[in-house]
Amino acid sequence: MKLQKRQLLALAAGLSLWGGAALAQQKEVTFAHQDMLVPFQAVIESGELEKATGYKINWRMFGGGGDVIKAMASGDVQIGQVGSSPLTAAVTQGQDIKLFWILDDIADAEALIARNGSNVNAVKDLKGKKVATPFVSTAHYQLMAAMKLEGLSAKDVNVLNLRPPEIAAAWERGDIDAAFIWDPVLSKIKGNGKSIASSGSIGAKGYPTFDGIAVNSKWAAENEAFMVALVKALNKADSEYRANKASWTPDTPQVKAIARVTKADVKDVPAAMALYVFPTAAEQLGPKWLGGGAAKAMAETAVFLKEQGRIQEIKPDYKVFVTDVYARKAAN
Repeated sequence: MKLQKRQLLALAAGLSLWGGAALAQQKEVTFAHQDMLVPFQAVIESGELEKATGYKINWRMFGGGGDVIKAMASGDVQIGQVGSSPLTAAVTQGQDIKLFWILDDIADAEALIARNGSNVNAVKDLKGKKVATPFVSTAHYQLMAAMKLEGLSAKDVNVLNLRPPEIAAAWERGDIDAAFIWDPVLSKIKGNGKSIASSGSIGAKGYPTFDGIAVNSKWAAENEAFMVALVKALNKADSEYRANKASWTPDTPQVKAIARVTKADVKDVPAAMALYVFPTAAEQLGPKWLGGGAAKAMAETAVFLKEQGRIQEIKPDYKVFVTDVYARKAAN
């Protein structure tokens, strides 16, 4: 059947519109972040990444790394902020994602806090107590590691799986004796508790942790320019903080933005951020992080996760789940 000229023009216009819509659809990404108080949160509110790339970015905040990983597995999220423990669990279980940036060395930014009056003065005192933490998070990993070091098992302690807002509410009600958590909830519960152990102290005993940003491998390969721009934005935010750390006070725009995005009390942000270590671009590419250290930490985490029954196997090489491609291109 022959098509008239008018029909052909209409068909061509329709195909053009469809192609344009498909292109526009490709320039959209969903980014899962958490409520950690880190410099990158200021980028979310600024809109600078959208301006630099032309992408529509759907920023979605999640309560923990386990939730981020589930969303990435479902395909709803392409890029996610996730701790080393849930990241290790995800790639071990076959999820096709790659770590491409170290958001932070957690250092002392997560801690085990015991409620005043709980009679918990050391990790060994947790026996028979109720302790809350988001399961599969770095905090959960280190809580279980701390318990193991003291000869305590999951049967000895009532470990509860609660997201950060749920921990804050449970603490307020007096439902829990202790919690292993990060800011902004950490600052809130410290007012009625004391620190028993920190992520830094446990990490020094062989259980280091970090927060990173992971991406769906296929999506990253198809959107390389965006990935490079994202790494540049991450590095810029960290560099500005490192260079002006003392001047990032509750009155500065960046700190106010971080507080709004994370729903933290603005006065708590500077002190909480100071507990993290933010690697430089050179350190990212060096042996401590993307050059081998991150994969080594993931391998060590996998051993522990298997002991805890969280994963069924340990991969022979975790380097394949780490890429420095985008950080290298961003550095050039």
